[in-house]
Amino acid sequence: MKSVRWAIIGLGVFITTGAFAFAQSGLFSGDGEAVSANLGVRGSAAQSAEDFRWSGRLAPGRTLEIKGINGDISVRGTEGARIEVVAEARGRRSDPSSVRIERVEHARGITFCAVYPTPEGKRANECAPGSEGRMNTERNDVTVDFEVLLPADLHLAARTVNGEVLAYDLGGDVRANTVNGDIEVSTDGFARAETVNGSIDVAMGASDFREGAEFSTVNGSITLDVDDEVDADVRASWLNGGFESDLPFTLEGRVGKRSARGVLGQGGAELVLQTVNGSIRIR
Repeated sequence: MKSVRWAIIGLGVFITTGAFAFAQSGLFSGDGEAVSANLGVRGSAAQSAEDFRWSGRLAPGRTLEIKGINGDISVRGTEGARIEVVAEARGRRSDPSSVRIERVEHARGITFCAVYPTPEGKRANECAPGSEGRMNTERNDVTVDFEVLLPADLHLAARTVNGEVLAYDLGGDVRANTVNGDIEVSTDGFARAETVNGSIDVAMGASDFREGAEFSTVNGSITLDVDDEVDADVRASWLNGGFESDLPFTLEGRVGKRSARGVLGQGGAELVLQTVNGSIRIR
């Protein structure tokens, strides 16, 4: 697989060569380590993906970020205060031990990346938070699956290319992105989700919709389960599919063959729901 650049995946997204980029936000404390609370401090550590296991903490309100390329990301909420991250690597032609998991500590939280060997003649692969970093997996078929336990007072940013993002029983905000895979999220916080080839099923407890509330795919359906008291301006579009809402929905005009605009509750921040081949449902 050639290198990819992550972008916000809308209906016109394309995968191109380049770097992958993500956004998130934490302060870190790991087993047996003393890490400065200075917000400018950054650190990193690496371990083979074959035997990777990490346990540690983040200050409440911070974000754990997982960046994968080939493989699923599975996250479950935990009542404890410790984060648990486990990675499992496997390959058919390529050596699983060639892929390492890098951990980068930074001002907004902590980032874990599956880092593949840099192909000859290419810029070095790099794990970095947010929009930084790059990853080229050319001719390497290793798959790395992440399994995470996440405390309720933390946020999550989960990104992969070929794999599912499954995040259940969380307490904080969630941003989930993939290209080839389904997304399923349940959280008491706010959520955003984007894929290309896959469906989206999100249940979120936050009733205060914010700008940037977007759920989009190309080939797949969208199901959004929200608080009965939610206030939002809805903009939905599809090509082959339909739209329905179990909640009182005040139309602005009519439901067209390919789009609908309206208001949930008293209206508020814009909620964008987009697919090409699939249906949209608010429940």
